[in-house]
Amino acid sequence: MIFRRSWLSAAVLALAVSSLPSVAAAAAPRPSGTAWSVQRDTDALRDTGVTGAAVRLETPRGTVTARSGVGDLITGRPVPKGGFLRLGSTTKTFVATVMMQLVGEKRISLDQTVEQLLPGVVSGAGNDGRTVTVRDLLQHTSGLSDYIHDVFPSPSTQTYFANRWRAYRPEELVGLAMRHEPAFPAGTRWAYSNTNYVLAGMIIEKITGRTWEQQVHSRILRPLGLQHTDTPGTRPFLPYPHTANHQQFTVDEPMVDTTIPYRPFDSGADGSMTGTALDLNRFFAALARGQLLKPAELAAMQSAVPIPQDSGHPEGTRDGLGLFFTPLSCGGGYLGHGGSGFGYVIRAATTVDGRRTITVSAHSRSADPQTAARQEDALRNLIDHALCRAT
Repeated sequence: MIFRRSWLSAAVLALAVSSLPSVAAAAAPRPSGTAWSVQRDTDALRDTGVTGAAVRLETPRGTVTARSGVGDLITGRPVPKGGFLRLGSTTKTFVATVMMQLVGEKRISLDQTVEQLLPGVVSGAGNDGRTVTVRDLLQHTSGLSDYIHDVFPSPSTQTYFANRWRAYRPEELVGLAMRHEPAFPAGTRWAYSNTNYVLAGMIIEKITGRTWEQQVHSRILRPLGLQHTDTPGTRPFLPYPHTANHQQFTVDEPMVDTTIPYRPFDSGADGSMTGTALDLNRFFAALARGQLLKPAELAAMQSAVPIPQDSGHPEGTRDGLGLFFTPLSCGGGYLGHGGSGFGYVIRAATTVDGRRTITVSAHSRSADPQTAARQEDALRNLIDHALCRAT
């Protein structure tokens, strides 16, 4: 078991991490061009107080990798090369891809309602499955409450340790969300809700007779040869090698080792998958290039709606069906999806043509809003600079 591995204060942690050399700088002469830019931005992410960070950029000219910080606060070992990652909500893109394959096979329609597919599941407290479509689920326009607010009501170390081993069935999570009124009538606005993809996973099983995990393996992982990507469900342990994750729950508390995830959420179709940056880049490149979907379904997946400016996404970001479109400073934009949980943030992105892909992982999260904002800005800048420079 992995319990608390460090009780460093946030301030001491930031100072200790920022003083560490980057892996590339310690092991080899300073790189040039795109490699130098990626390493510089990875170090900048570390300097915001992130304990460890890793990047993998794939371009027609080759692969660029960068690591910075440490993979373990106790031993000080470096961030491992090609380490295993929690994919978090990036899982949603895999699930949406399976759904769109079923659409292409005429086994389901984006305009079908949840009530038609899962009778009686979305009901109560003003929720009405007759008004919520499959498209609403995949695009977060359902208005359904996010169950996460019920399973982790207060941000504290005590709550994490008291409940991290508890697991819920999908039906239980949806039931928790159904105790709350919808935020808006389905199809009228946008609000991110993990409940949407719990329902999507249930629909896949109802339509196919096999779990969403089985479908992801047979339809995506095996055809693409993604041997280091998995659907572990509630199994809590990451394969080795991996970087330890650390979370600060409140600003007056130290960092806590959260490499063992909080099982009440992100244990299903909304965020349970694990993998590597190499596999994740291959998946997004294949998706963008049309290797997984027919043109009509890929176009539908990319059909996006604007999202509110206060949603935490860069200005101009739009949400498709399991895919976000984000503008690039150099023109155009990229498709992708992020994921996060206690102690980690991951971003996966590809240019629309699938020629350039990048995965960035950061392995600690601060409770201080200003620090968190700086870390988010550093993540966005890293992706923007890398994809623009790699043109």
